[in-house]
Amino acid sequence: MSFTTLVDVATLAAHLGDLEWRVIDVRHQLSDVGYGERAYSESHIPGAVFLHCDRDLSGPVTGANGRHPWPERDRLVERLGEIGIGPQTQVVVYDDAQGMIAGRLWVLLRWLGHERVALLDGGLQAWRAAGGAMTALPPKVHAVAFNASAEVGPITTDDVLERLETPGMRLVDARSPDRYRGENETIDPVGGHIPGAVNRFFRDNLRADGRYKPAAELRAEWLAVLAGALPEQVIHQCGSGVSACHNMLAMEIAGLPGSRLYAGSWSEWCVDPGRPIA
Repeated sequence: MSFTTLVDVATLAAHLGDLEWRVIDVRHQLSDVGYGERAYSESHIPGAVFLHCDRDLSGPVTGANGRHPWPERDRLVERLGEIGIGPQTQVVVYDDAQGMIAGRLWVLLRWLGHERVALLDGGLQAWRAAGGAMTALPPKVHAVAFNASAEVGPITTDDVLERLETPGMRLVDARSPDRYRGENETIDPVGGHIPGAVNRFFRDNLRADGRYKPAAELRAEWLAVLAGALPEQVIHQCGSGVSACHNMLAMEIAGLPGSRLYAGSWSEWCVDPGRPIA
């Protein structure tokens, strides 16, 4: 059996020694980019390897392509092979930020054609609450060939601009409501949102305990967000193309697959004063 959206704590615990499972720690903080590596070195789920949001899950920043540009495909493929992800590997990814960072790797692996990837539901907090084992020991990793398929890449700024005046796009902004409204903007140089975008804060996908809401509840909520649009007409964005991935996963859980990501998101959009802002 393969897992393509979520894995619960008990299931992961039962597979910790499974050679066909690879656990990945992607803890990260925007305000302290070294946090994840330090936290990982102190303790992590046994067998987990660490990938860095900036170095591994993103490409080089130019100042015009957002805070977390889409990574270069061949380099990412090489890195995934280095940590032992083969065609049959079940990947489980976790963070301690309610899945905000983990969702990015889920989208990247799906982009490369690897379906066997799931988030640890509830993240590291749920693992610790259940008494899950932790270690500071590095895992034993054997490099393999990661077989990537030629998947369609993310939506570009030009794509969004071309569709602004057409009814065939439902743009969904995953940022907090205040940042969507242009209030309390402390990360990007300009406040506001892309004209026509609707707001669906990524944390609204979660229950109070940090786990995803049931599929039926997510489906009802997301159908209201879509307001008649088809899933394949939905383009997700956020500040830099990270938390928007959480919404993509939520739609998948809800049985509404086919949406796409605007990777540059607000941090790319807002640097050009010629682009419209709401």
